[in-house]
Amino acid sequence: MGHDKTGWTRDEMAARAAQELQDGFYVNLGIGIPTLVANHIPDGVDVTLQSENGMLGMGPFPYAGEQDADLINAGKQTITTLPKSSFFDSATSFAMIRGGHIDLSILGAMEVAENGDIANWMIPGKMVKGMGGAMDLVAGVKRCIALFDHTNKRGESKFLNKCSLPLTGQNCIDMVITDLGVFERLGNPKRFKLTQMADGVTLDEIKAKTEADVIFE
Repeated sequence: MGHDKTGWTRDEMAARAAQELQDGFYVNLGIGIPTLVANHIPDGVDVTLQSENGMLGMGPFPYAGEQDADLINAGKQTITTLPKSSFFDSATSFAMIRGGHIDLSILGAMEVAENGDIANWMIPGKMVKGMGGAMDLVAGVKRCIALFDHTNKRGESKFLNKCSLPLTGQNCIDMVITDLGVFERLGNPKRFKLTQMADGVTLDEIKAKTEADVIFE
């Protein structure tokens, strides 16, 4: 998986993000690592998963051989329904998002900046299908968590002073969870603060791999 020996696996990152879910929440999970959060919803916590392609109340991923090619999430992965599942057009889906009815969105990211900006939809020069729902999510959802690998394949920080890629949204990320730890955006003015380190990771390693100006205390 390209990870160092220390730090969280993608499943462990998703499990940590799932701890941010609260009973009764309506939650949108982005493409990539965030889709794994669906498999880690804590016992006794009833959340309703919303997908911007027009589904409310998604179930877990199907077992092999039980997939329905017509039942997919926004990342085109096959999913399952629940007794409470409902389907609707994308206009209704985005009315929920833009109307502020989604409590939490957990998004993947290519870059996140220290001021809460996020870039997660395109790399210039690479084929891209479009923005998807991310721009609406970061603007309309009450709380946004970015879930991503701390560094890219070249070992460069993805948690930056300033995003270099085209932005999805500005000043919108409230928490960052990476394979190295958890950073919460707190205070006034808001600043990211390291609040939890991943297993086996040292503070020096996190500092070395973080370009963003965050609080280490």
